[in-house]
Amino acid sequence: MSNNTAGSTTTKPRPETGARTEEAAALIGDARRRIDDLDGRIIGLVQERMAVSAVIQKERIASGGRRVSLSREMEVLEHFRDQLGRPGTALAMTLLELCRGRI
Repeated sequence: MSNNTAGSTTTKPRPETGARTEEAAALIGDARRRIDDLDGRIIGLVQERMAVSAVIQKERIASGGRRVSLSREMEVLEHFRDQLGRPGTALAMTLLELCRGRI
């Protein structure tokens, strides 16, 4: 063990966080708990989106329409790309596939 100039004790990296100080390990642990919470909320929102999409598809088909609206999907893809860049397009494609299935 050695001390750094800030007075924090440094050690070998902690396997669970990779941090070298207790302070960093605590911060990382807190941040990971926040990420886990956010991931749970995101999953819940995706499940809610899937349910809403199922209602839309059912009503569209019942009224004689097609299961998928390609123009609407293009709007969704563009929105995600505009907000998140190129990776947003991949994320939107995954969401669309989860919500309507493969086409």
